[in-house]
Amino acid sequence: MDLRFTPEEIAFREEVRTFIQTNLPEDIRRKMVEGRRLVKDDFVRWQRILNKQGWAVPHWPQEWGGTGWTPIQQYLFLEECQKAPAPDPVPFGTQMVGPVIIAFGNEAQKKRFLPRIANIDDFWCQGFSEPGAGSDLASLKTAAKRAGDHYVVNGQKTWTTYAQYADWIFCLVRTDPAAKKQEGISFLLIDMKTPGITVRPIQTIDGGHEVNETFFDDVKVPVENRIGEENKGWHYAKFLLSNERTGIARVGISKERIRRVKELASIELDGDRPLIEDERFRVKVASVEVELKSLEMLQLRVVAARRKGDNKPDPASSILKIKGSEIQQAITELALQVVGPYALPYDPDDDPLRNEPPIGPDWANPIAPAYFNMRKVSIYGGSNEIQKNIIAKAVLGL
Repeated sequence: MDLRFTPEEIAFREEVRTFIQTNLPEDIRRKMVEGRRLVKDDFVRWQRILNKQGWAVPHWPQEWGGTGWTPIQQYLFLEECQKAPAPDPVPFGTQMVGPVIIAFGNEAQKKRFLPRIANIDDFWCQGFSEPGAGSDLASLKTAAKRAGDHYVVNGQKTWTTYAQYADWIFCLVRTDPAAKKQEGISFLLIDMKTPGITVRPIQTIDGGHEVNETFFDDVKVPVENRIGEENKGWHYAKFLLSNERTGIARVGISKERIRRVKELASIELDGDRPLIEDERFRVKVASVEVELKSLEMLQLRVVAARRKGDNKPDPASSILKIKGSEIQQAITELALQVVGPYALPYDPDDDPLRNEPPIGPDWANPIAPAYFNMRKVSIYGGSNEIQKNIIAKAVLGL
């Protein structure tokens, strides 16, 4: 299998890299480099820059704003964005509900929603997980009862990322309580301004506010906002989840973060010399870099197979997810070693009441929160335990 890039692909990479270097706002880039939290305006500004260039939704069909790029070009674009580093376009619209609308929505839904998703005129969030229905998503209990030309929705969703920003939420709801778990679910698009929706913040272990609880109390949703057929939502959800796991290895991000660890280790002293000169620390860094290079080669094999038109489900995607998340977590552990005792104080840099200088060097503050926040990557998008079961079944026949 040929894993080398063609001259045309190399030229394409340079074009993408130059565009990002020229157009990515410096304040956003600095936040990404330093591991600081992005706000809604950061996501909106960058995605609109991409959309103006025609690159916000490169994987969509060209008639809806896609680029017509090959799988290799899409891979190169994603890697260059991650290495810059630049924010990914908000995935709930571009990677999740957008492709579902393209595949299963009617023409009116496509014309109404797709251009606004590409330009992030509508900010989307995902209403899947519930208390008691996370990994076992088909056990969801949020109910939607048909009443003429609308549904009445009652229930609760949890871990709703960026619901505090969202204009719309796509939800799995139970429309036939008598059917088998997977057969009585529908897929609804719900305007977050509809009366009866309450969003309650959940503070995560790193002190941030990314996720929320979302409550629905007699929320009226027009039937025209249902995707596809009633009670076929599980089918659409499986399609969506396959898109959610695209790029989950995040090789480009790990390359940038290991670069940042080495940069910081070169200025942080261990005794009378930089930490990067410590042999034991260098061995740890090298070990992660070897794992990352191996992961990159596996990802290139998957991409090379797509170059030949092989789009069959590949258990290698589960390996990418497992190793990608493990490497991301290992890099945060290295960063924690670099920052040392300055990781101990919790001193949120977005506290409006703070009037004291930061404790330790100005780059130290985000490192411990990033370490805690990254514990999640081995869970979302299909937990690593579930991915190991998939590999056992697909490869070993267990």
